[in-house]
This record gives sequence, structure tokens and C-alpha cells, in this order.
Amino acid sequence: MNTSSLPRFSGKTVVVTGGGSGIGQAIAVRLASEKAEVVVLELSADSTRETLGKIEALGGTARAVACDMSDTESVRSAFGTIDRLDVLINNAGIAHIGNVLTTRPEDLDRLYAVNVRGVYHGLHFGVAKMQAQGSGVILNMASIASKVGIADRFAYSMSKGAVLSMTLSVARDFVDKGIRCNCICPARIHTPFVDGFLDKNFPDNRDEMFAKLSASQPIGRMGRADEVAALAAFLCSDEAAFITGSAYDLDGGFTLLR
Repeated sequence: MNTSSLPRFSGKTVVVTGGGSGIGQAIAVRLASEKAEVVVLELSADSTRETLGKIEALGGTARAVACDMSDTESVRSAFGTIDRLDVLINNAGIAHIGNVLTTRPEDLDRLYAVNVRGVYHGLHFGVAKMQAQGSGVILNMASIASKVGIADRFAYSMSKGAVLSMTLSVARDFVDKGIRCNCICPARIHTPFVDGFLDKNFPDNRDEMFAKLSASQPIGRMGRADEVAALAAFLCSDEAAFITGSAYDLDGGFTLLR
């Protein structure tokens, strides 16, 4: 039977960490629209309501599992509810502003717990399932901060540099086990997080700061979450079967200036 016209993720189970909003939500909705069975991992299942609603409106299939990605037993329990794992999207993460002098030890620990330890947990339990079934695809959300120096992003850059390194390690160690692992390195993406940041820190000149942040990408605007989701869908599909150990810039030309 010719299956070339079938949705790319038909019959596949996809786990998206941090899929309750922003980039994670966009990826979850996009893959569900291509008939993936999506499992959204979030701190609180309540925070996935919007994502699940969008997927249901498309006629897709999704469920939520409450999970603290920084906690080993919480992640072990969440992955225990998943029988088969075809695609893992390690998206959950937090941000921080500050240089090495203004970053407190507790700030560093918080970034490490979520952005590094959390991704490790996803990989640790996800790769075990994939190896047992003989196949799987992993996509980690890194950042252009993984590759270039960005002012006042000391702890964040540290954590995203680790995500890039973990991507390369997993790709190398499991290339002969039927498991692919790549990452996306976005520049600034317009999400609710960006809007909240501007509302909190620049209430009097929000529009001016939005324009400034947009202009930092040579293409003249921030990226959109659906653009990240489109690249994610390709990299996790069989169309990208020859791609592993790669870090894809999605940056509107940002790294051209570095």
C-alpha cells in the first residue's frame, strides 16, 4: 500500500515536555495535526488545558501527565504511563537574566535543575524505552545561546550549552541503535513569555522594547512558535531519517552578526 499521502505521525506516540504554552504548545498541536498521539508533560495537568483544547478542536488525540522534569521520581512515574515512545521533544525550560556577577548560586541551581537535569531525565528514561523497541527520535530545544555569547545570559547560556552537548552525546552513543537525536537553536521567539517579560519590566515603553528585541534579528522580527513547530515536525519525521547529531539554527540571521 502506498502510504506517502498519510500524515507523517500517524500511529506514533509523541511526548512533549513543557507543552502547555509557547513553543511546546505549538509543537504539540502541529504533531497532533499530523495524527500523532501526543502526551504533554507539565508541572500541572491544569496548565495543559489550552493545548489539549486546541488539539481536540483539530480532531487530534492528546492527554496530559503532571510531571516535574527536575525530579527523578516524578519523571520516572510519568514515563511509566507511556507504553511506546516514538518521538520525544525535550522542550521544558526556564530563563534567567544576569551575568556571572549578578547570578546567585540559587539562580544557577534553578536553571540547572530544569534546563539541564530536566533534559537529562527526559533522555535517561526516553532513550531506555526507545532502545528497548529499537527505534525513536529525540528533539531537544537548545538556543542560539548554546553557540554564541549573549549579554546577561550567563546561567541560561550555560544550561543551553549543556543541551547542545547532550544532544551530540546521545546522537553518537545511539546512532547504531535506531535512535536519532537533534536539537533546534532558536533566536528570540514571540511567545507569551516574551509578552509577560515586557509587561513586567517595561510597562512604560513596551512598544519601544518590543521593536528593539525584534530588530536584534537581521530579518527584522522575532520568530513565531509555529515556525519552530514546522522545523520540529520535519526533524522528527521519517523525511529526516538521515539526520542525527545536528543543531539547527532558527534565528532570522542572528548568528550572521556574530
